[in-house]
Amino acid sequence: MIIVILCGAMANADEAPQSPPALPQFTLNENDRILVLAPHPDDESLTCAGVIQSALAMKLPVRVVWLTMGDNNEWSFILYRKRLVIKAAAERAMGEVRHDEAVAAMKALGLGPENLAFLGYPDFGTLTIWDRHWGDGPPFKSMLTKVTSVPYTNAFRYGAPYKGQDILRDITTNLREFRPTKVFCSHPSDLNVDHQALYLFTRVALWDLANEMRPSLYPYLVHAAKWPRPVGLHPELSLLPPAQLASGINWAIHPLTNGQAQAKEAALRAHRSQMDYSKDFMLSFARENELFGDFPPTVWSAEPTFAQASGHFKRAPSLQGELTENERAKFVGIEDVRMAREGDDLVVAAHFSRPLGKEVSAAVYAFGYRSGRPFELMPKLRIVSGDVKHEVFDQERRLPSDTVRFERRAHQQTVRIPLKAMGDPQRALIAVHTYLGLDPLDWAEWRVLEIAPPR
Repeated sequence: MIIVILCGAMANADEAPQSPPALPQFTLNENDRILVLAPHPDDESLTCAGVIQSALAMKLPVRVVWLTMGDNNEWSFILYRKRLVIKAAAERAMGEVRHDEAVAAMKALGLGPENLAFLGYPDFGTLTIWDRHWGDGPPFKSMLTKVTSVPYTNAFRYGAPYKGQDILRDITTNLREFRPTKVFCSHPSDLNVDHQALYLFTRVALWDLANEMRPSLYPYLVHAAKWPRPVGLHPELSLLPPAQLASGINWAIHPLTNGQAQAKEAALRAHRSQMDYSKDFMLSFARENELFGDFPPTVWSAEPTFAQASGHFKRAPSLQGELTENERAKFVGIEDVRMAREGDDLVVAAHFSRPLGKEVSAAVYAFGYRSGRPFELMPKLRIVSGDVKHEVFDQERRLPSDTVRFERRAHQQTVRIPLKAMGDPQRALIAVHTYLGLDPLDWAEWRVLEIAPPR
């Protein structure tokens, strides 16, 4: 259950509201430089409209960068166009529509187009790029726009291939050119795949630039199960973390004045195509505060380390619907995930709500990071297991199954991954998913691990 705090009317329209209990406020400083990274046009308004206004009021530099043009959300386009949109050219045209809506939304907050950048990578494709499209392999092909490179001439780098190193390059370039002190980006627990991907690319970019800058990172949440509640426009209410993520994350808030909340609502309404599709959901974020927080990094040691899993999350990456009847009948949830270093191995043990069965598989994702080695050259392992066997992949390349060691019990699978197979990393990004065929069922969110040397 999400607890909603009702606040009385404020005496002054621009008087800052009181903070929700136990959630600290973060402050903007006179020397700050604010970079907002958004997966799609509208995410910046949903989550950071108040931060942007506060920064501008303090005359701080602000830059907003979008990962995608939001050109693959065909359901909102159907409502916007009042007809089915299925042609690739029409999808790309709708990307331009969402670009223009984002520019209008930022104008409503006081931010001009010279402070905006659109990378133009494929909506609903960036996590697949993260998983499988690095190095010399083929670029990703967008499902609806049917292209393999950025098709927008007004994008940050027109013609950039849909490859992991290109996304990383563009985010790194924006960080290096703008030199922010505070970076706002999507949350690793977000149900939307592009939101997950932006967090991962941002993490790696910041690691790469650690000798040049160390800005504070403020992830924001948009898509979580049955959140926010109540749905709709309630500017008098607080935006609090969903119950399943209330602990284990260092949450902080940014309060909005009444005037800022009204400008935020105006910015949200400027995203007309999305308002036609999900008005009540979007207006649920026009509240008295904005919310930011991240998991603290986990340090590997000789002892098993518990990593909180997202077993209560329902799978719904594009429309936030519920599982189908068939998915519910065969659902296998992730109860918890435990990780430890044993000698030169990373051990990942996942406990499931029931045995996997013949149609359900689990996947452990293990991506290593090592300073001084280009991330595109680091192994990107995916260990896919069923009830009787497992397969190991580095992106799309199949590796020998004995690359890792596997143990099975009725409700648990344990995989031992040699750190050498991960490129002898100093850090790692780890996630666990379950699938029914190719359809995701449940997942334990990506977690950052700092690898301590063996004792």
